[in-house]
Amino acid sequence: MTAEPRFATPRSPERETLGHEVAAIAETLGQPFMPHQRQIVDVGLELLPGTKVPAYREVVVLLPRQSGKTTLSLCVEIHRALRWLPPQRVIYSAQTGSDSRRKLLDDQVPMLKTSPLWVAVASIRRSGGSEAIIWKPGSRIDVLSSNLGAGHGRVVDLAVLDEAHDDTDDRREAAVTPAMATRPAAQLWVISTAGSDASAYLRRKCDNGRAAVEAGETTGTCYLEWSALEEDDIDDPATWRSCMPALGLTIDEAAVRHARATMSEGEFRRAFLNQWTRAEEQIIPAAVWNAIVSPDVIVDKGARPVVAVDEDPVRGSAAIALGDSLGNVEIVEYRNTGSTAWVADRVAELAREYSAPVVLDGTGPTAALLPDLGVRYVKSISSYGRSEVALACGVFYVAVADERIAVAPCKALDEAVAGARKRHVADQWIWARSETGTDTTPLFAATLAYHKATNQPAWPRVINLNDYLPHDVFRPGGPTTPPGPTQL
Repeated sequence: MTAEPRFATPRSPERETLGHEVAAIAETLGQPFMPHQRQIVDVGLELLPGTKVPAYREVVVLLPRQSGKTTLSLCVEIHRALRWLPPQRVIYSAQTGSDSRRKLLDDQVPMLKTSPLWVAVASIRRSGGSEAIIWKPGSRIDVLSSNLGAGHGRVVDLAVLDEAHDDTDDRREAAVTPAMATRPAAQLWVISTAGSDASAYLRRKCDNGRAAVEAGETTGTCYLEWSALEEDDIDDPATWRSCMPALGLTIDEAAVRHARATMSEGEFRRAFLNQWTRAEEQIIPAAVWNAIVSPDVIVDKGARPVVAVDEDPVRGSAAIALGDSLGNVEIVEYRNTGSTAWVADRVAELAREYSAPVVLDGTGPTAALLPDLGVRYVKSISSYGRSEVALACGVFYVAVADERIAVAPCKALDEAVAGARKRHVADQWIWARSETGTDTTPLFAATLAYHKATNQPAWPRVINLNDYLPHDVFRPGGPTTPPGPTQL
C-alpha cells in the first residue's frame, strides 16, 4: 500500500482531466506512473467545465527525494508540447541556469532518445544560453536561469520550477509570471522537496497550499504534499511508509536505512521525510567529526599519497591537503592572507617531496593553477569536473560517517566543517562555497585528497617521462637533466 498525501487538493469527479494523457506519455517513455504520480496529474490537469482551460493556474507538489519528480515534470512538459495547440512554449527551471541545462540535456533528453517519442523531436539545441528541445509540431521546451530578467520578452504556456527549496526569493516565478499573463490556459508547476527556514519562497507556497486544502478550495492552486508528522519516529519504517510514496516501488527500505545511518538527522528529515528543517543545522555533527580527528594522523609517504589544493572564489585564501590510500588526510598548508600567489610553488614542492599526483577542482577557482603547475614540472594533475567533485563530496561525507577516514587536527578545517552547507546540483550536491560565510577551502582540499588517494588504480604504472616530454621542455632556468622514472 502506497503512502497517502498529508495534504491534497481533492479530485473533482465532475471535471474532465487530462491526467490519463500524461500517464500514457509516461508509459511510452518506459516509466509507468506510480499511484502518487497519477494522482498528481489527474488533479492538477482538471479542466474547467466545457473548456480546455486548466482548473488550476498553479500546481504545487512537495515530495520526498527519489519519488519520481524528474519523470513527472518531463511528462507534464511533453504533454503540453505535443497535445496542446497552437504550438506551446514550455519553460523548465532548476536552481540555477547551469542546473537547468544539465537537467534538460543530461536527464530529460536521454529519456526521450530511448523512447518512441524521439520521432517527434525536431532538434536539440545545446549551445550555451539557448538550450532547448524543439518539437516537430512547433512547440519547444527551453531552460530558464534564475536571472530576474531571464523571462522577459517571452510568451510562456507552461513553467516548471524544479527544486524550489533553494529559492530564497521569488525571482524564478517573477521571471515567468508576466510572460504567462496573456495565456488563459497557462500553468505554473512548482515541484520540490521541503526546504529549511531559509527557503522563503517555498515556505510561502507550502503555507498557502495547506491553507487552500484545509479551506476546501478547488480552483486557483492545486496542492499535494507527502510528508511525515513532526512527532513521528524517524527511525521507524512505518514512518517511512507513511510519507514516501515510492517506497517499495523504486526505492527499498535498505536504501533508506543506509541514508539514515550516513546522513545528518536534519538532512534525512528533509530529503526522505519531506520535513522542514533549520538552515543553520550542522551538516556533519561535531561528535561525528571529532571521532575521526586525531593528533596521531600522519600521511604515509609509502601509501601512494596525493596532493589536493583549493582556493576561494576571490583568491584570498587557499588550502593544500595530503591524503593517502590508507584514508589519512592532513591539511599541510592554509593561508587566509588575501593572496594566493604562493600556492603554485608550494603545491609543486609537495608534489616533488611526496612523489605525488595533484588533484584540484577544474570547475572552480583552482582551474587557473593548471598552467602555473605545468611550468613548474608537475606532471600528474587530475582536474575534476563537476560530477567528479560531487562524487568526491558524497564519498567523503559517507567516509566520515562510517569512520573510514582519519584526519589530522586543523582549526581551519574544523571551522569549515562546522559551517559547511550543501549546494544541490541536479540530483547530486557539492559543498556550498559562497553562501555560508565560511571559508570552505580546507574542506574542499580534504575532500579531493581523500577521494583521489583512495580511488587510485590498484597497481600504479611506472613510466619514464623522457619518453613523453618534448626535447625543448628543459628551458633556461629549469632542470638541466630530464627527470627519471616516476609513478603515476
